[in-house]
Amino acid sequence: MHNLSQLELWFVTGSQNLYGQEILVTVQGHSEQIARGLAQSANFPVKIVAKPVMTSADAIARLCAEANRDEACIGLVTWMHTFSPAKMWIAGLSALQKPLAHLHTQFNRQLPWSTIDMDFMNLNQSAHGDREFGFIGARIGLRRKVITGFWQDESVVSQLSVWARAAVAWHDSQGLKIARFGDNMRNVAVTEGDKVEAQLRLGYSVSGYGIGDLADRIVAVSDQDVEKLAAEYDQAYEVAPALRAKGQRRPEVLTAARIELGLRAFLNEGGFKAFTDTFEDLHGVAQLPGIAVQRLMAEGYGFGAEGDWKSAALVRAMKVMSAGLDGGTSFMEDYTYDFGRPSKVLGAHMLEVCPSIAEQKPSLEIHPLSIGGKADPVRLVFNTRSGPAVNACLVDLGNRLRIVANAVDVIPPDEPLPKLPVARAVWVPQPSLETAATAWIYAGGSHHTGFSQALTIDHIADFAQIAGIEFLAIDEHTSVREFQKELRWNDVYYFLKER
Repeated sequence: MHNLSQLELWFVTGSQNLYGQEILVTVQGHSEQIARGLAQSANFPVKIVAKPVMTSADAIARLCAEANRDEACIGLVTWMHTFSPAKMWIAGLSALQKPLAHLHTQFNRQLPWSTIDMDFMNLNQSAHGDREFGFIGARIGLRRKVITGFWQDESVVSQLSVWARAAVAWHDSQGLKIARFGDNMRNVAVTEGDKVEAQLRLGYSVSGYGIGDLADRIVAVSDQDVEKLAAEYDQAYEVAPALRAKGQRRPEVLTAARIELGLRAFLNEGGFKAFTDTFEDLHGVAQLPGIAVQRLMAEGYGFGAEGDWKSAALVRAMKVMSAGLDGGTSFMEDYTYDFGRPSKVLGAHMLEVCPSIAEQKPSLEIHPLSIGGKADPVRLVFNTRSGPAVNACLVDLGNRLRIVANAVDVIPPDEPLPKLPVARAVWVPQPSLETAATAWIYAGGSHHTGFSQALTIDHIADFAQIAGIEFLAIDEHTSVREFQKELRWNDVYYFLKER
């Protein structure tokens, strides 16, 4: 899983030389105290590094250039303790390539009403210093997150933590490599897209490989390593009798283990952190990878079925964002509905649902694929734990990329599912299945999604804002009529934006 502890968020405070050295020393001390306080908050994902107070255009330009070069820096958080004339920030901000959050706060929670004087007023000027800074951000057209409130309040810390996780996912996507084994499922539209535009916009590259390239790596795996991994399966999962060490179908477990080892080696050797496959392109591979994909996802790899590289990239981003949080993240698909009360979705896929969302110890089973006429694959079967979650997809509309996200509530199945041979999740979409599905379809949302019980819509929204991607939320407040208006407004905006 992605290690966030080595990454840094730079805390940058603005001022000016007009105030004199004594005031600037105080400003620096306050800045460092806020940075320490934020970093010590529970679940804050990365280091926060307080930088020297910025008082000149040259210093700001140097800092932004340094941030662009620094591989550990995921972005900047800015705060104007005093008044910092914003023309000083133009060159630096115009060149900045890292995400930016603007924290509109002040060092003191309350005013010292009985003792307040002009010295206090001159020091604590964020009420208008941050507005000056906000203007230049708007004038430049800078993509940024604005967070307002007292820096020790949980709501402020939480917003900044959510944004920092989105910034980490953006950092990870820059130079991310995705391996695509075979093409996408033939004649399917939504899994297609412009890989060049995605690389320009999001930073990751998608490379295609013939299934024979993977098959060669699978064949090269040693029998000893296969036996060792199969024994690991025996310890980690509830193994069906036919798949145990002396079971009649044990050879198929060994085949699945060999596929996992070969796939893992291919990805490691190529530096890939996400991948796709498709059941239509399996020549030379005995089974469609099932448990292999599930276990790799559990370790943080992104995955998309049927060649869906956009889903693979989004799942990887969601994996990175959720690192260290409670709850799992998985590739998912809205599979079938129950129009009872309330109406609900049964989510699943042919094989590839990540065990990080499992409610109980997964069961290792083998069943026919029931589509495509391929060999029976080994897979993990389980139910998903109950609780809030989010479903999101990334689609290519031709003239732009769009992320759609739906808040959902996972519930137990109404009855046991003894004949359903795949991992699954049951959820009630917000505000209802009828409204959510209608809005999703109007938006052109994919049937493939990234599903997370660790993240919220806010994480996905912040990631979209950093990436400059259109974002549409479907939640408890959604109405179809207002959602359709938002779609029409967005169409006009992007049409004008491209002219």
